[in-house]
Amino acid sequence: MDALKYVSQEEAINIDLELFNEYKYSVDQLMELAGLSCATAIAKCFSFETISNKAILVCCGPGNNGGDGLVCARHLKLFDYNVSVYYPKRTDKDLYKNLTHQCEVMDIPVVSDLPKNDAMNKFGLIVDALFGFSFVPPVRAAFLPVIELMKTTKLPIASIDIPSGWDIEKGEPVEGGIKPELLISLTAPKLCAKLYSGKYHYLGGRFVPPKLEHKYGLCLPKYPGTECCILLSFNL
Repeated sequence: MDALKYVSQEEAINIDLELFNEYKYSVDQLMELAGLSCATAIAKCFSFETISNKAILVCCGPGNNGGDGLVCARHLKLFDYNVSVYYPKRTDKDLYKNLTHQCEVMDIPVVSDLPKNDAMNKFGLIVDALFGFSFVPPVRAAFLPVIELMKTTKLPIASIDIPSGWDIEKGEPVEGGIKPELLISLTAPKLCAKLYSGKYHYLGGRFVPPKLEHKYGLCLPKYPGTECCILLSFNL
């Protein structure tokens, strides 16, 4: 089998555009599939026994990566984790309002202020859903506190698609960045994932049409059985 392809920012954008325009996927449809695969990968890597209080803080940004995070939070709640969402910059679109509402009616706290040190002590895992593959450095001022928290915390971090603050192609910033224990690449891994050296690397989002996979030469691995995510690498 040919080697799995790691895609550039331009390729990632074009693949998404084709999924929307050529294959008629909707944004919320892809978010649901992506968010479920992220929650499943997290549950595989971080059991109740390894997470303090079964408590997870999901940090969501204003774009599609944040939408994936909101869906992931809802599924983690259904998996019986104790989930809270930090969502400092809400997006004024019905899609995001609905995803937020779905979390709130499931008794998932959605807060706009970053939890203080004492409040952070209850969590056993942080999910990084701030920025996706459209991110262009530098990090905006409003997100610097949460980025700094994730850079300095001793808690394990699970990053959705891209470790937030990383350059999609060049990887971790020179001044240092988030070092997640789990990276969940979506659709296809991005070039920066070649520089990822954390413990777990999963691929999620089992929705790529074969013709699209062939067009971009993605050489995606075969998902086993009915799994919606697959382990790409594991480092002790």
